[in-house]
Amino acid sequence: MKTLKSEETRQKILDSALALFREKGFESATMREIATNAEAATGAAYYYYPSKDAIVLDFYRQSSAEMRGKIEAAIEGVSGLERRLLALIGVKLTQFAPNRGVLRALLRSGADPRDPVSPFSKESAEIRDADIAWFAAILSDCGVRISKDLEPHLPGLLWFFQMGVIFFWVVDESAGQARTERLLRLAVKSVVTLVKLAGLPLMRPVRKKTVEIVELVKGASS
Repeated sequence: MKTLKSEETRQKILDSALALFREKGFESATMREIATNAEAATGAAYYYYPSKDAIVLDFYRQSSAEMRGKIEAAIEGVSGLERRLLALIGVKLTQFAPNRGVLRALLRSGADPRDPVSPFSKESAEIRDADIAWFAAILSDCGVRISKDLEPHLPGLLWFFQMGVIFFWVVDESAGQARTERLLRLAVKSVVTLVKLAGLPLMRPVRKKTVEIVELVKGASS
């Protein structure tokens, strides 16, 4: 059972690591420096986190847990897929805003699904699946007809869309990331339009090809 003191120590180590990742980059920061900044022994840092990868994964888990109630509140009573998508992704950007520099430091590692800290890795699968579940939730009774063949794949496709938005946001140097806000609104409109068009009977051949591509990509990453 975790004591209050041990939890405080773990949080100090996590906060120290995030600060160093922002300042020096993920690769350059060392566990010794992380421990020193947290006013803890190096051995204590390794006790709570056996590696920097473990720190990042805990950061993801903690962020996911903190967002749960915020997302529920943001989408409660919101109708329409467009508004729900904007609300859901908006919570993510707000949550990660204080640690935008951390995400920037992780860009190189995040692009490689073989890297444990990548959002696409097997190590982050549990967090990713929980995130994808939110997209499945906002598709329920969203007012858009979703074809049965595309329905199982759409939450994952929307998650990939979100990751593209987050990547753009991380590298966006416009004041207050205003370009990202505009991109998000325009892109969400386009995505919702495509989802609506995909539901038309005449789009069945296109949907079939889309599903084949999705399954091929999943197979390559598994």
